Amino acid sequence: MTTLHIEAEPGTIADTVLLPGDPLRARFLAGALLAAPHQINARRNMLGYTGQYNGQRVTILGGGMGIPSTAIYVTELARGFGVRTIIRVGTCGGIGDVAVGDVLLAQSGSTDSRFNRMQFGGHDLSACADFGLLQRAVQAGQAQGLSVRVANVFSTDCFYDGDPEILRLLHKHRICGIEMETAGLYGLAMREGFQALAILAVSDHLETGATMPAIEREQGLVRIAKLALASAIQ
Repeated sequence: MTTLHIEAEPGTIADTVLLPGDPLRARFLAGALLAAPHQINARRNMLGYTGQYNGQRVTILGGGMGIPSTAIYVTELARGFGVRTIIRVGTCGGIGDVAVGDVLLAQSGSTDSRFNRMQFGGHDLSACADFGLLQRAVQAGQAQGLSVRVANVFSTDCFYDGDPEILRLLHKHRICGIEMETAGLYGLAMREGFQALAILAVSDHLETGATMPAIEREQGLVRIAKLALASAIQ
């Protein structure tokens, strides 16, 4: 079935979906990693593709920026298309002792958003990754020779002009990555009953000012997408 935001025909979306934020990244990854990719969505220019990876079907679909956009696509993937595994592949800002280029496997997602509280009766939800996916990602990263780090991240609604005290608070609670989607993805996974993981490349350091060159962002995205696929496909 099609949904309000995904025009894919029944059976064209795989059980495993990689979810970058940028639809152009979805198109790039599909071309770089999938055999015989075909476009399954272009509604609102949120591009999505399904193809083969090591003989198994995989879909790569853009999810937009922030929890509200991600929640629309994730909810429709789970409810409308029966997707059972969703892995966010993207970038984050680094804090503390992480370095630009490090790969973070998000164990949990804290947030300043009220999204999870609205779904959980106003209470705090411990939004966390699926342990099996997380464990396989650690093992796959080691097998691929990557320096991966299991980390806690923070999902903010404010790209600009957020809480001026946030870096101090993140340091205090040993949170080393900041981005905009993971906590919402994990909350939805717990509610809808699918597996979820966020794999993030540190693209900028919020304290040192270090930043990843554009070509390394592209190469790093392929690296973490391969890690995601190795974690999801058994």
